[in-house]
Amino acid sequence: MKTPANDNDHTTSITASPAVWLAEGQSSQRDMLASLQILKAQSETAFNIIASHRHNRPEIFEFADSIYREPSISTADSDEQAMLESAEPLMPRWQFVLEQAQKNNVKVLLTGRNGIDYEAHREAFDAAGIRLLTGATSVAALETIDDKFAFMQQCHQYDVPVAEAWRFDNVAELEALLDIHGHQPLCVKPVTGIFAQGFWRLGKVKEMGQEAGTETDEQYDSFEHLYFTEEKKINTTQFINAYANSVMVRERPIPMLLMPYLSGQEYSIDVVCEYGEVLAAVTRYKTGKIQHIGYEQSVMDVVIPLIKTFGCDGIVSVQTKADDDGQHRVLEINSRPSGGIDYTTHSGVDLTQVGFAYWLGLTDKPILVDIAQQITPCQVRSIMVGVKVEEDIAE
Repeated sequence: MKTPANDNDHTTSITASPAVWLAEGQSSQRDMLASLQILKAQSETAFNIIASHRHNRPEIFEFADSIYREPSISTADSDEQAMLESAEPLMPRWQFVLEQAQKNNVKVLLTGRNGIDYEAHREAFDAAGIRLLTGATSVAALETIDDKFAFMQQCHQYDVPVAEAWRFDNVAELEALLDIHGHQPLCVKPVTGIFAQGFWRLGKVKEMGQEAGTETDEQYDSFEHLYFTEEKKINTTQFINAYANSVMVRERPIPMLLMPYLSGQEYSIDVVCEYGEVLAAVTRYKTGKIQHIGYEQSVMDVVIPLIKTFGCDGIVSVQTKADDDGQHRVLEINSRPSGGIDYTTHSGVDLTQVGFAYWLGLTDKPILVDIAQQITPCQVRSIMVGVKVEEDIAE
């Protein structure tokens, strides 16, 4: 039976059964809860499944045994003025979750999108006997992972094959970088961000052997990049002009990266890991609308040392792309499950179930070699599902 909670009533019944808690995530919380319900139905050991979110998300909550509304105002997701105007004393999200987790005998907590907030208080969760899964085991590691430039520099330091990147904070820095690197296909993206927000491929600026000061911007159609936005291609001159004249950038500076555009296949890798050790993983790449699911060893040869380097812990996702020579290079780590983790269920290896069954003590520690042998390569197409949402007067 679900135990709903709202901002004014955070109580719930104390249960003797162990519980797992999935806090607010980016995009995969619903699918992971559904997988946990299947695991629970198949398990001989009873456990409860708790979900929380700061918004009313019935399509998520329907797969949980108990639900909580996380504090809607916090330093992580609201501005200082709103906090000052709040009529009630504000409880940090991590503290609220910890208190309710202790009441509900929670043994495993996946923090989702707010990992750094929780990670800063790991000792408190350890003391409560809660296995905290934030994607890493230190605030410093999570901050480096979120900062794509710092992340890439650390990869270089530890000889992990990684894409090259040059940071710029203004137009002058960008133009100076283009003078040096403009002879090759390039792209730009923000230093921090998700879902490919702010990513654009640039036209070639300078041909090899050209005299300094002469430019032959590859003519990406001026209208085409507005019409086919999913192609993420833009004329370099237009990008510079937009960046230089952006009110948004002036009001809120956005550090950016200039990078070589890698021509090879891009992979997304879902990884179950513990203290830097890969326990299970599934690789996938996309052609058109089709996801190709499997286990690519050449990709994993890059992922395994990467996970060790950053001490990743929990369920994370990695993006790689091959260069012109076919060498797989790391693009980034997301310190939380990917939106496509549910695709792994079609391969015969449900990574959500593999991870949580182990952390709950239902199974022995997964062994990567054994898990890889259980994967059946397959193709997956995602579909859209509609869910009716009733009006939420709390919002």
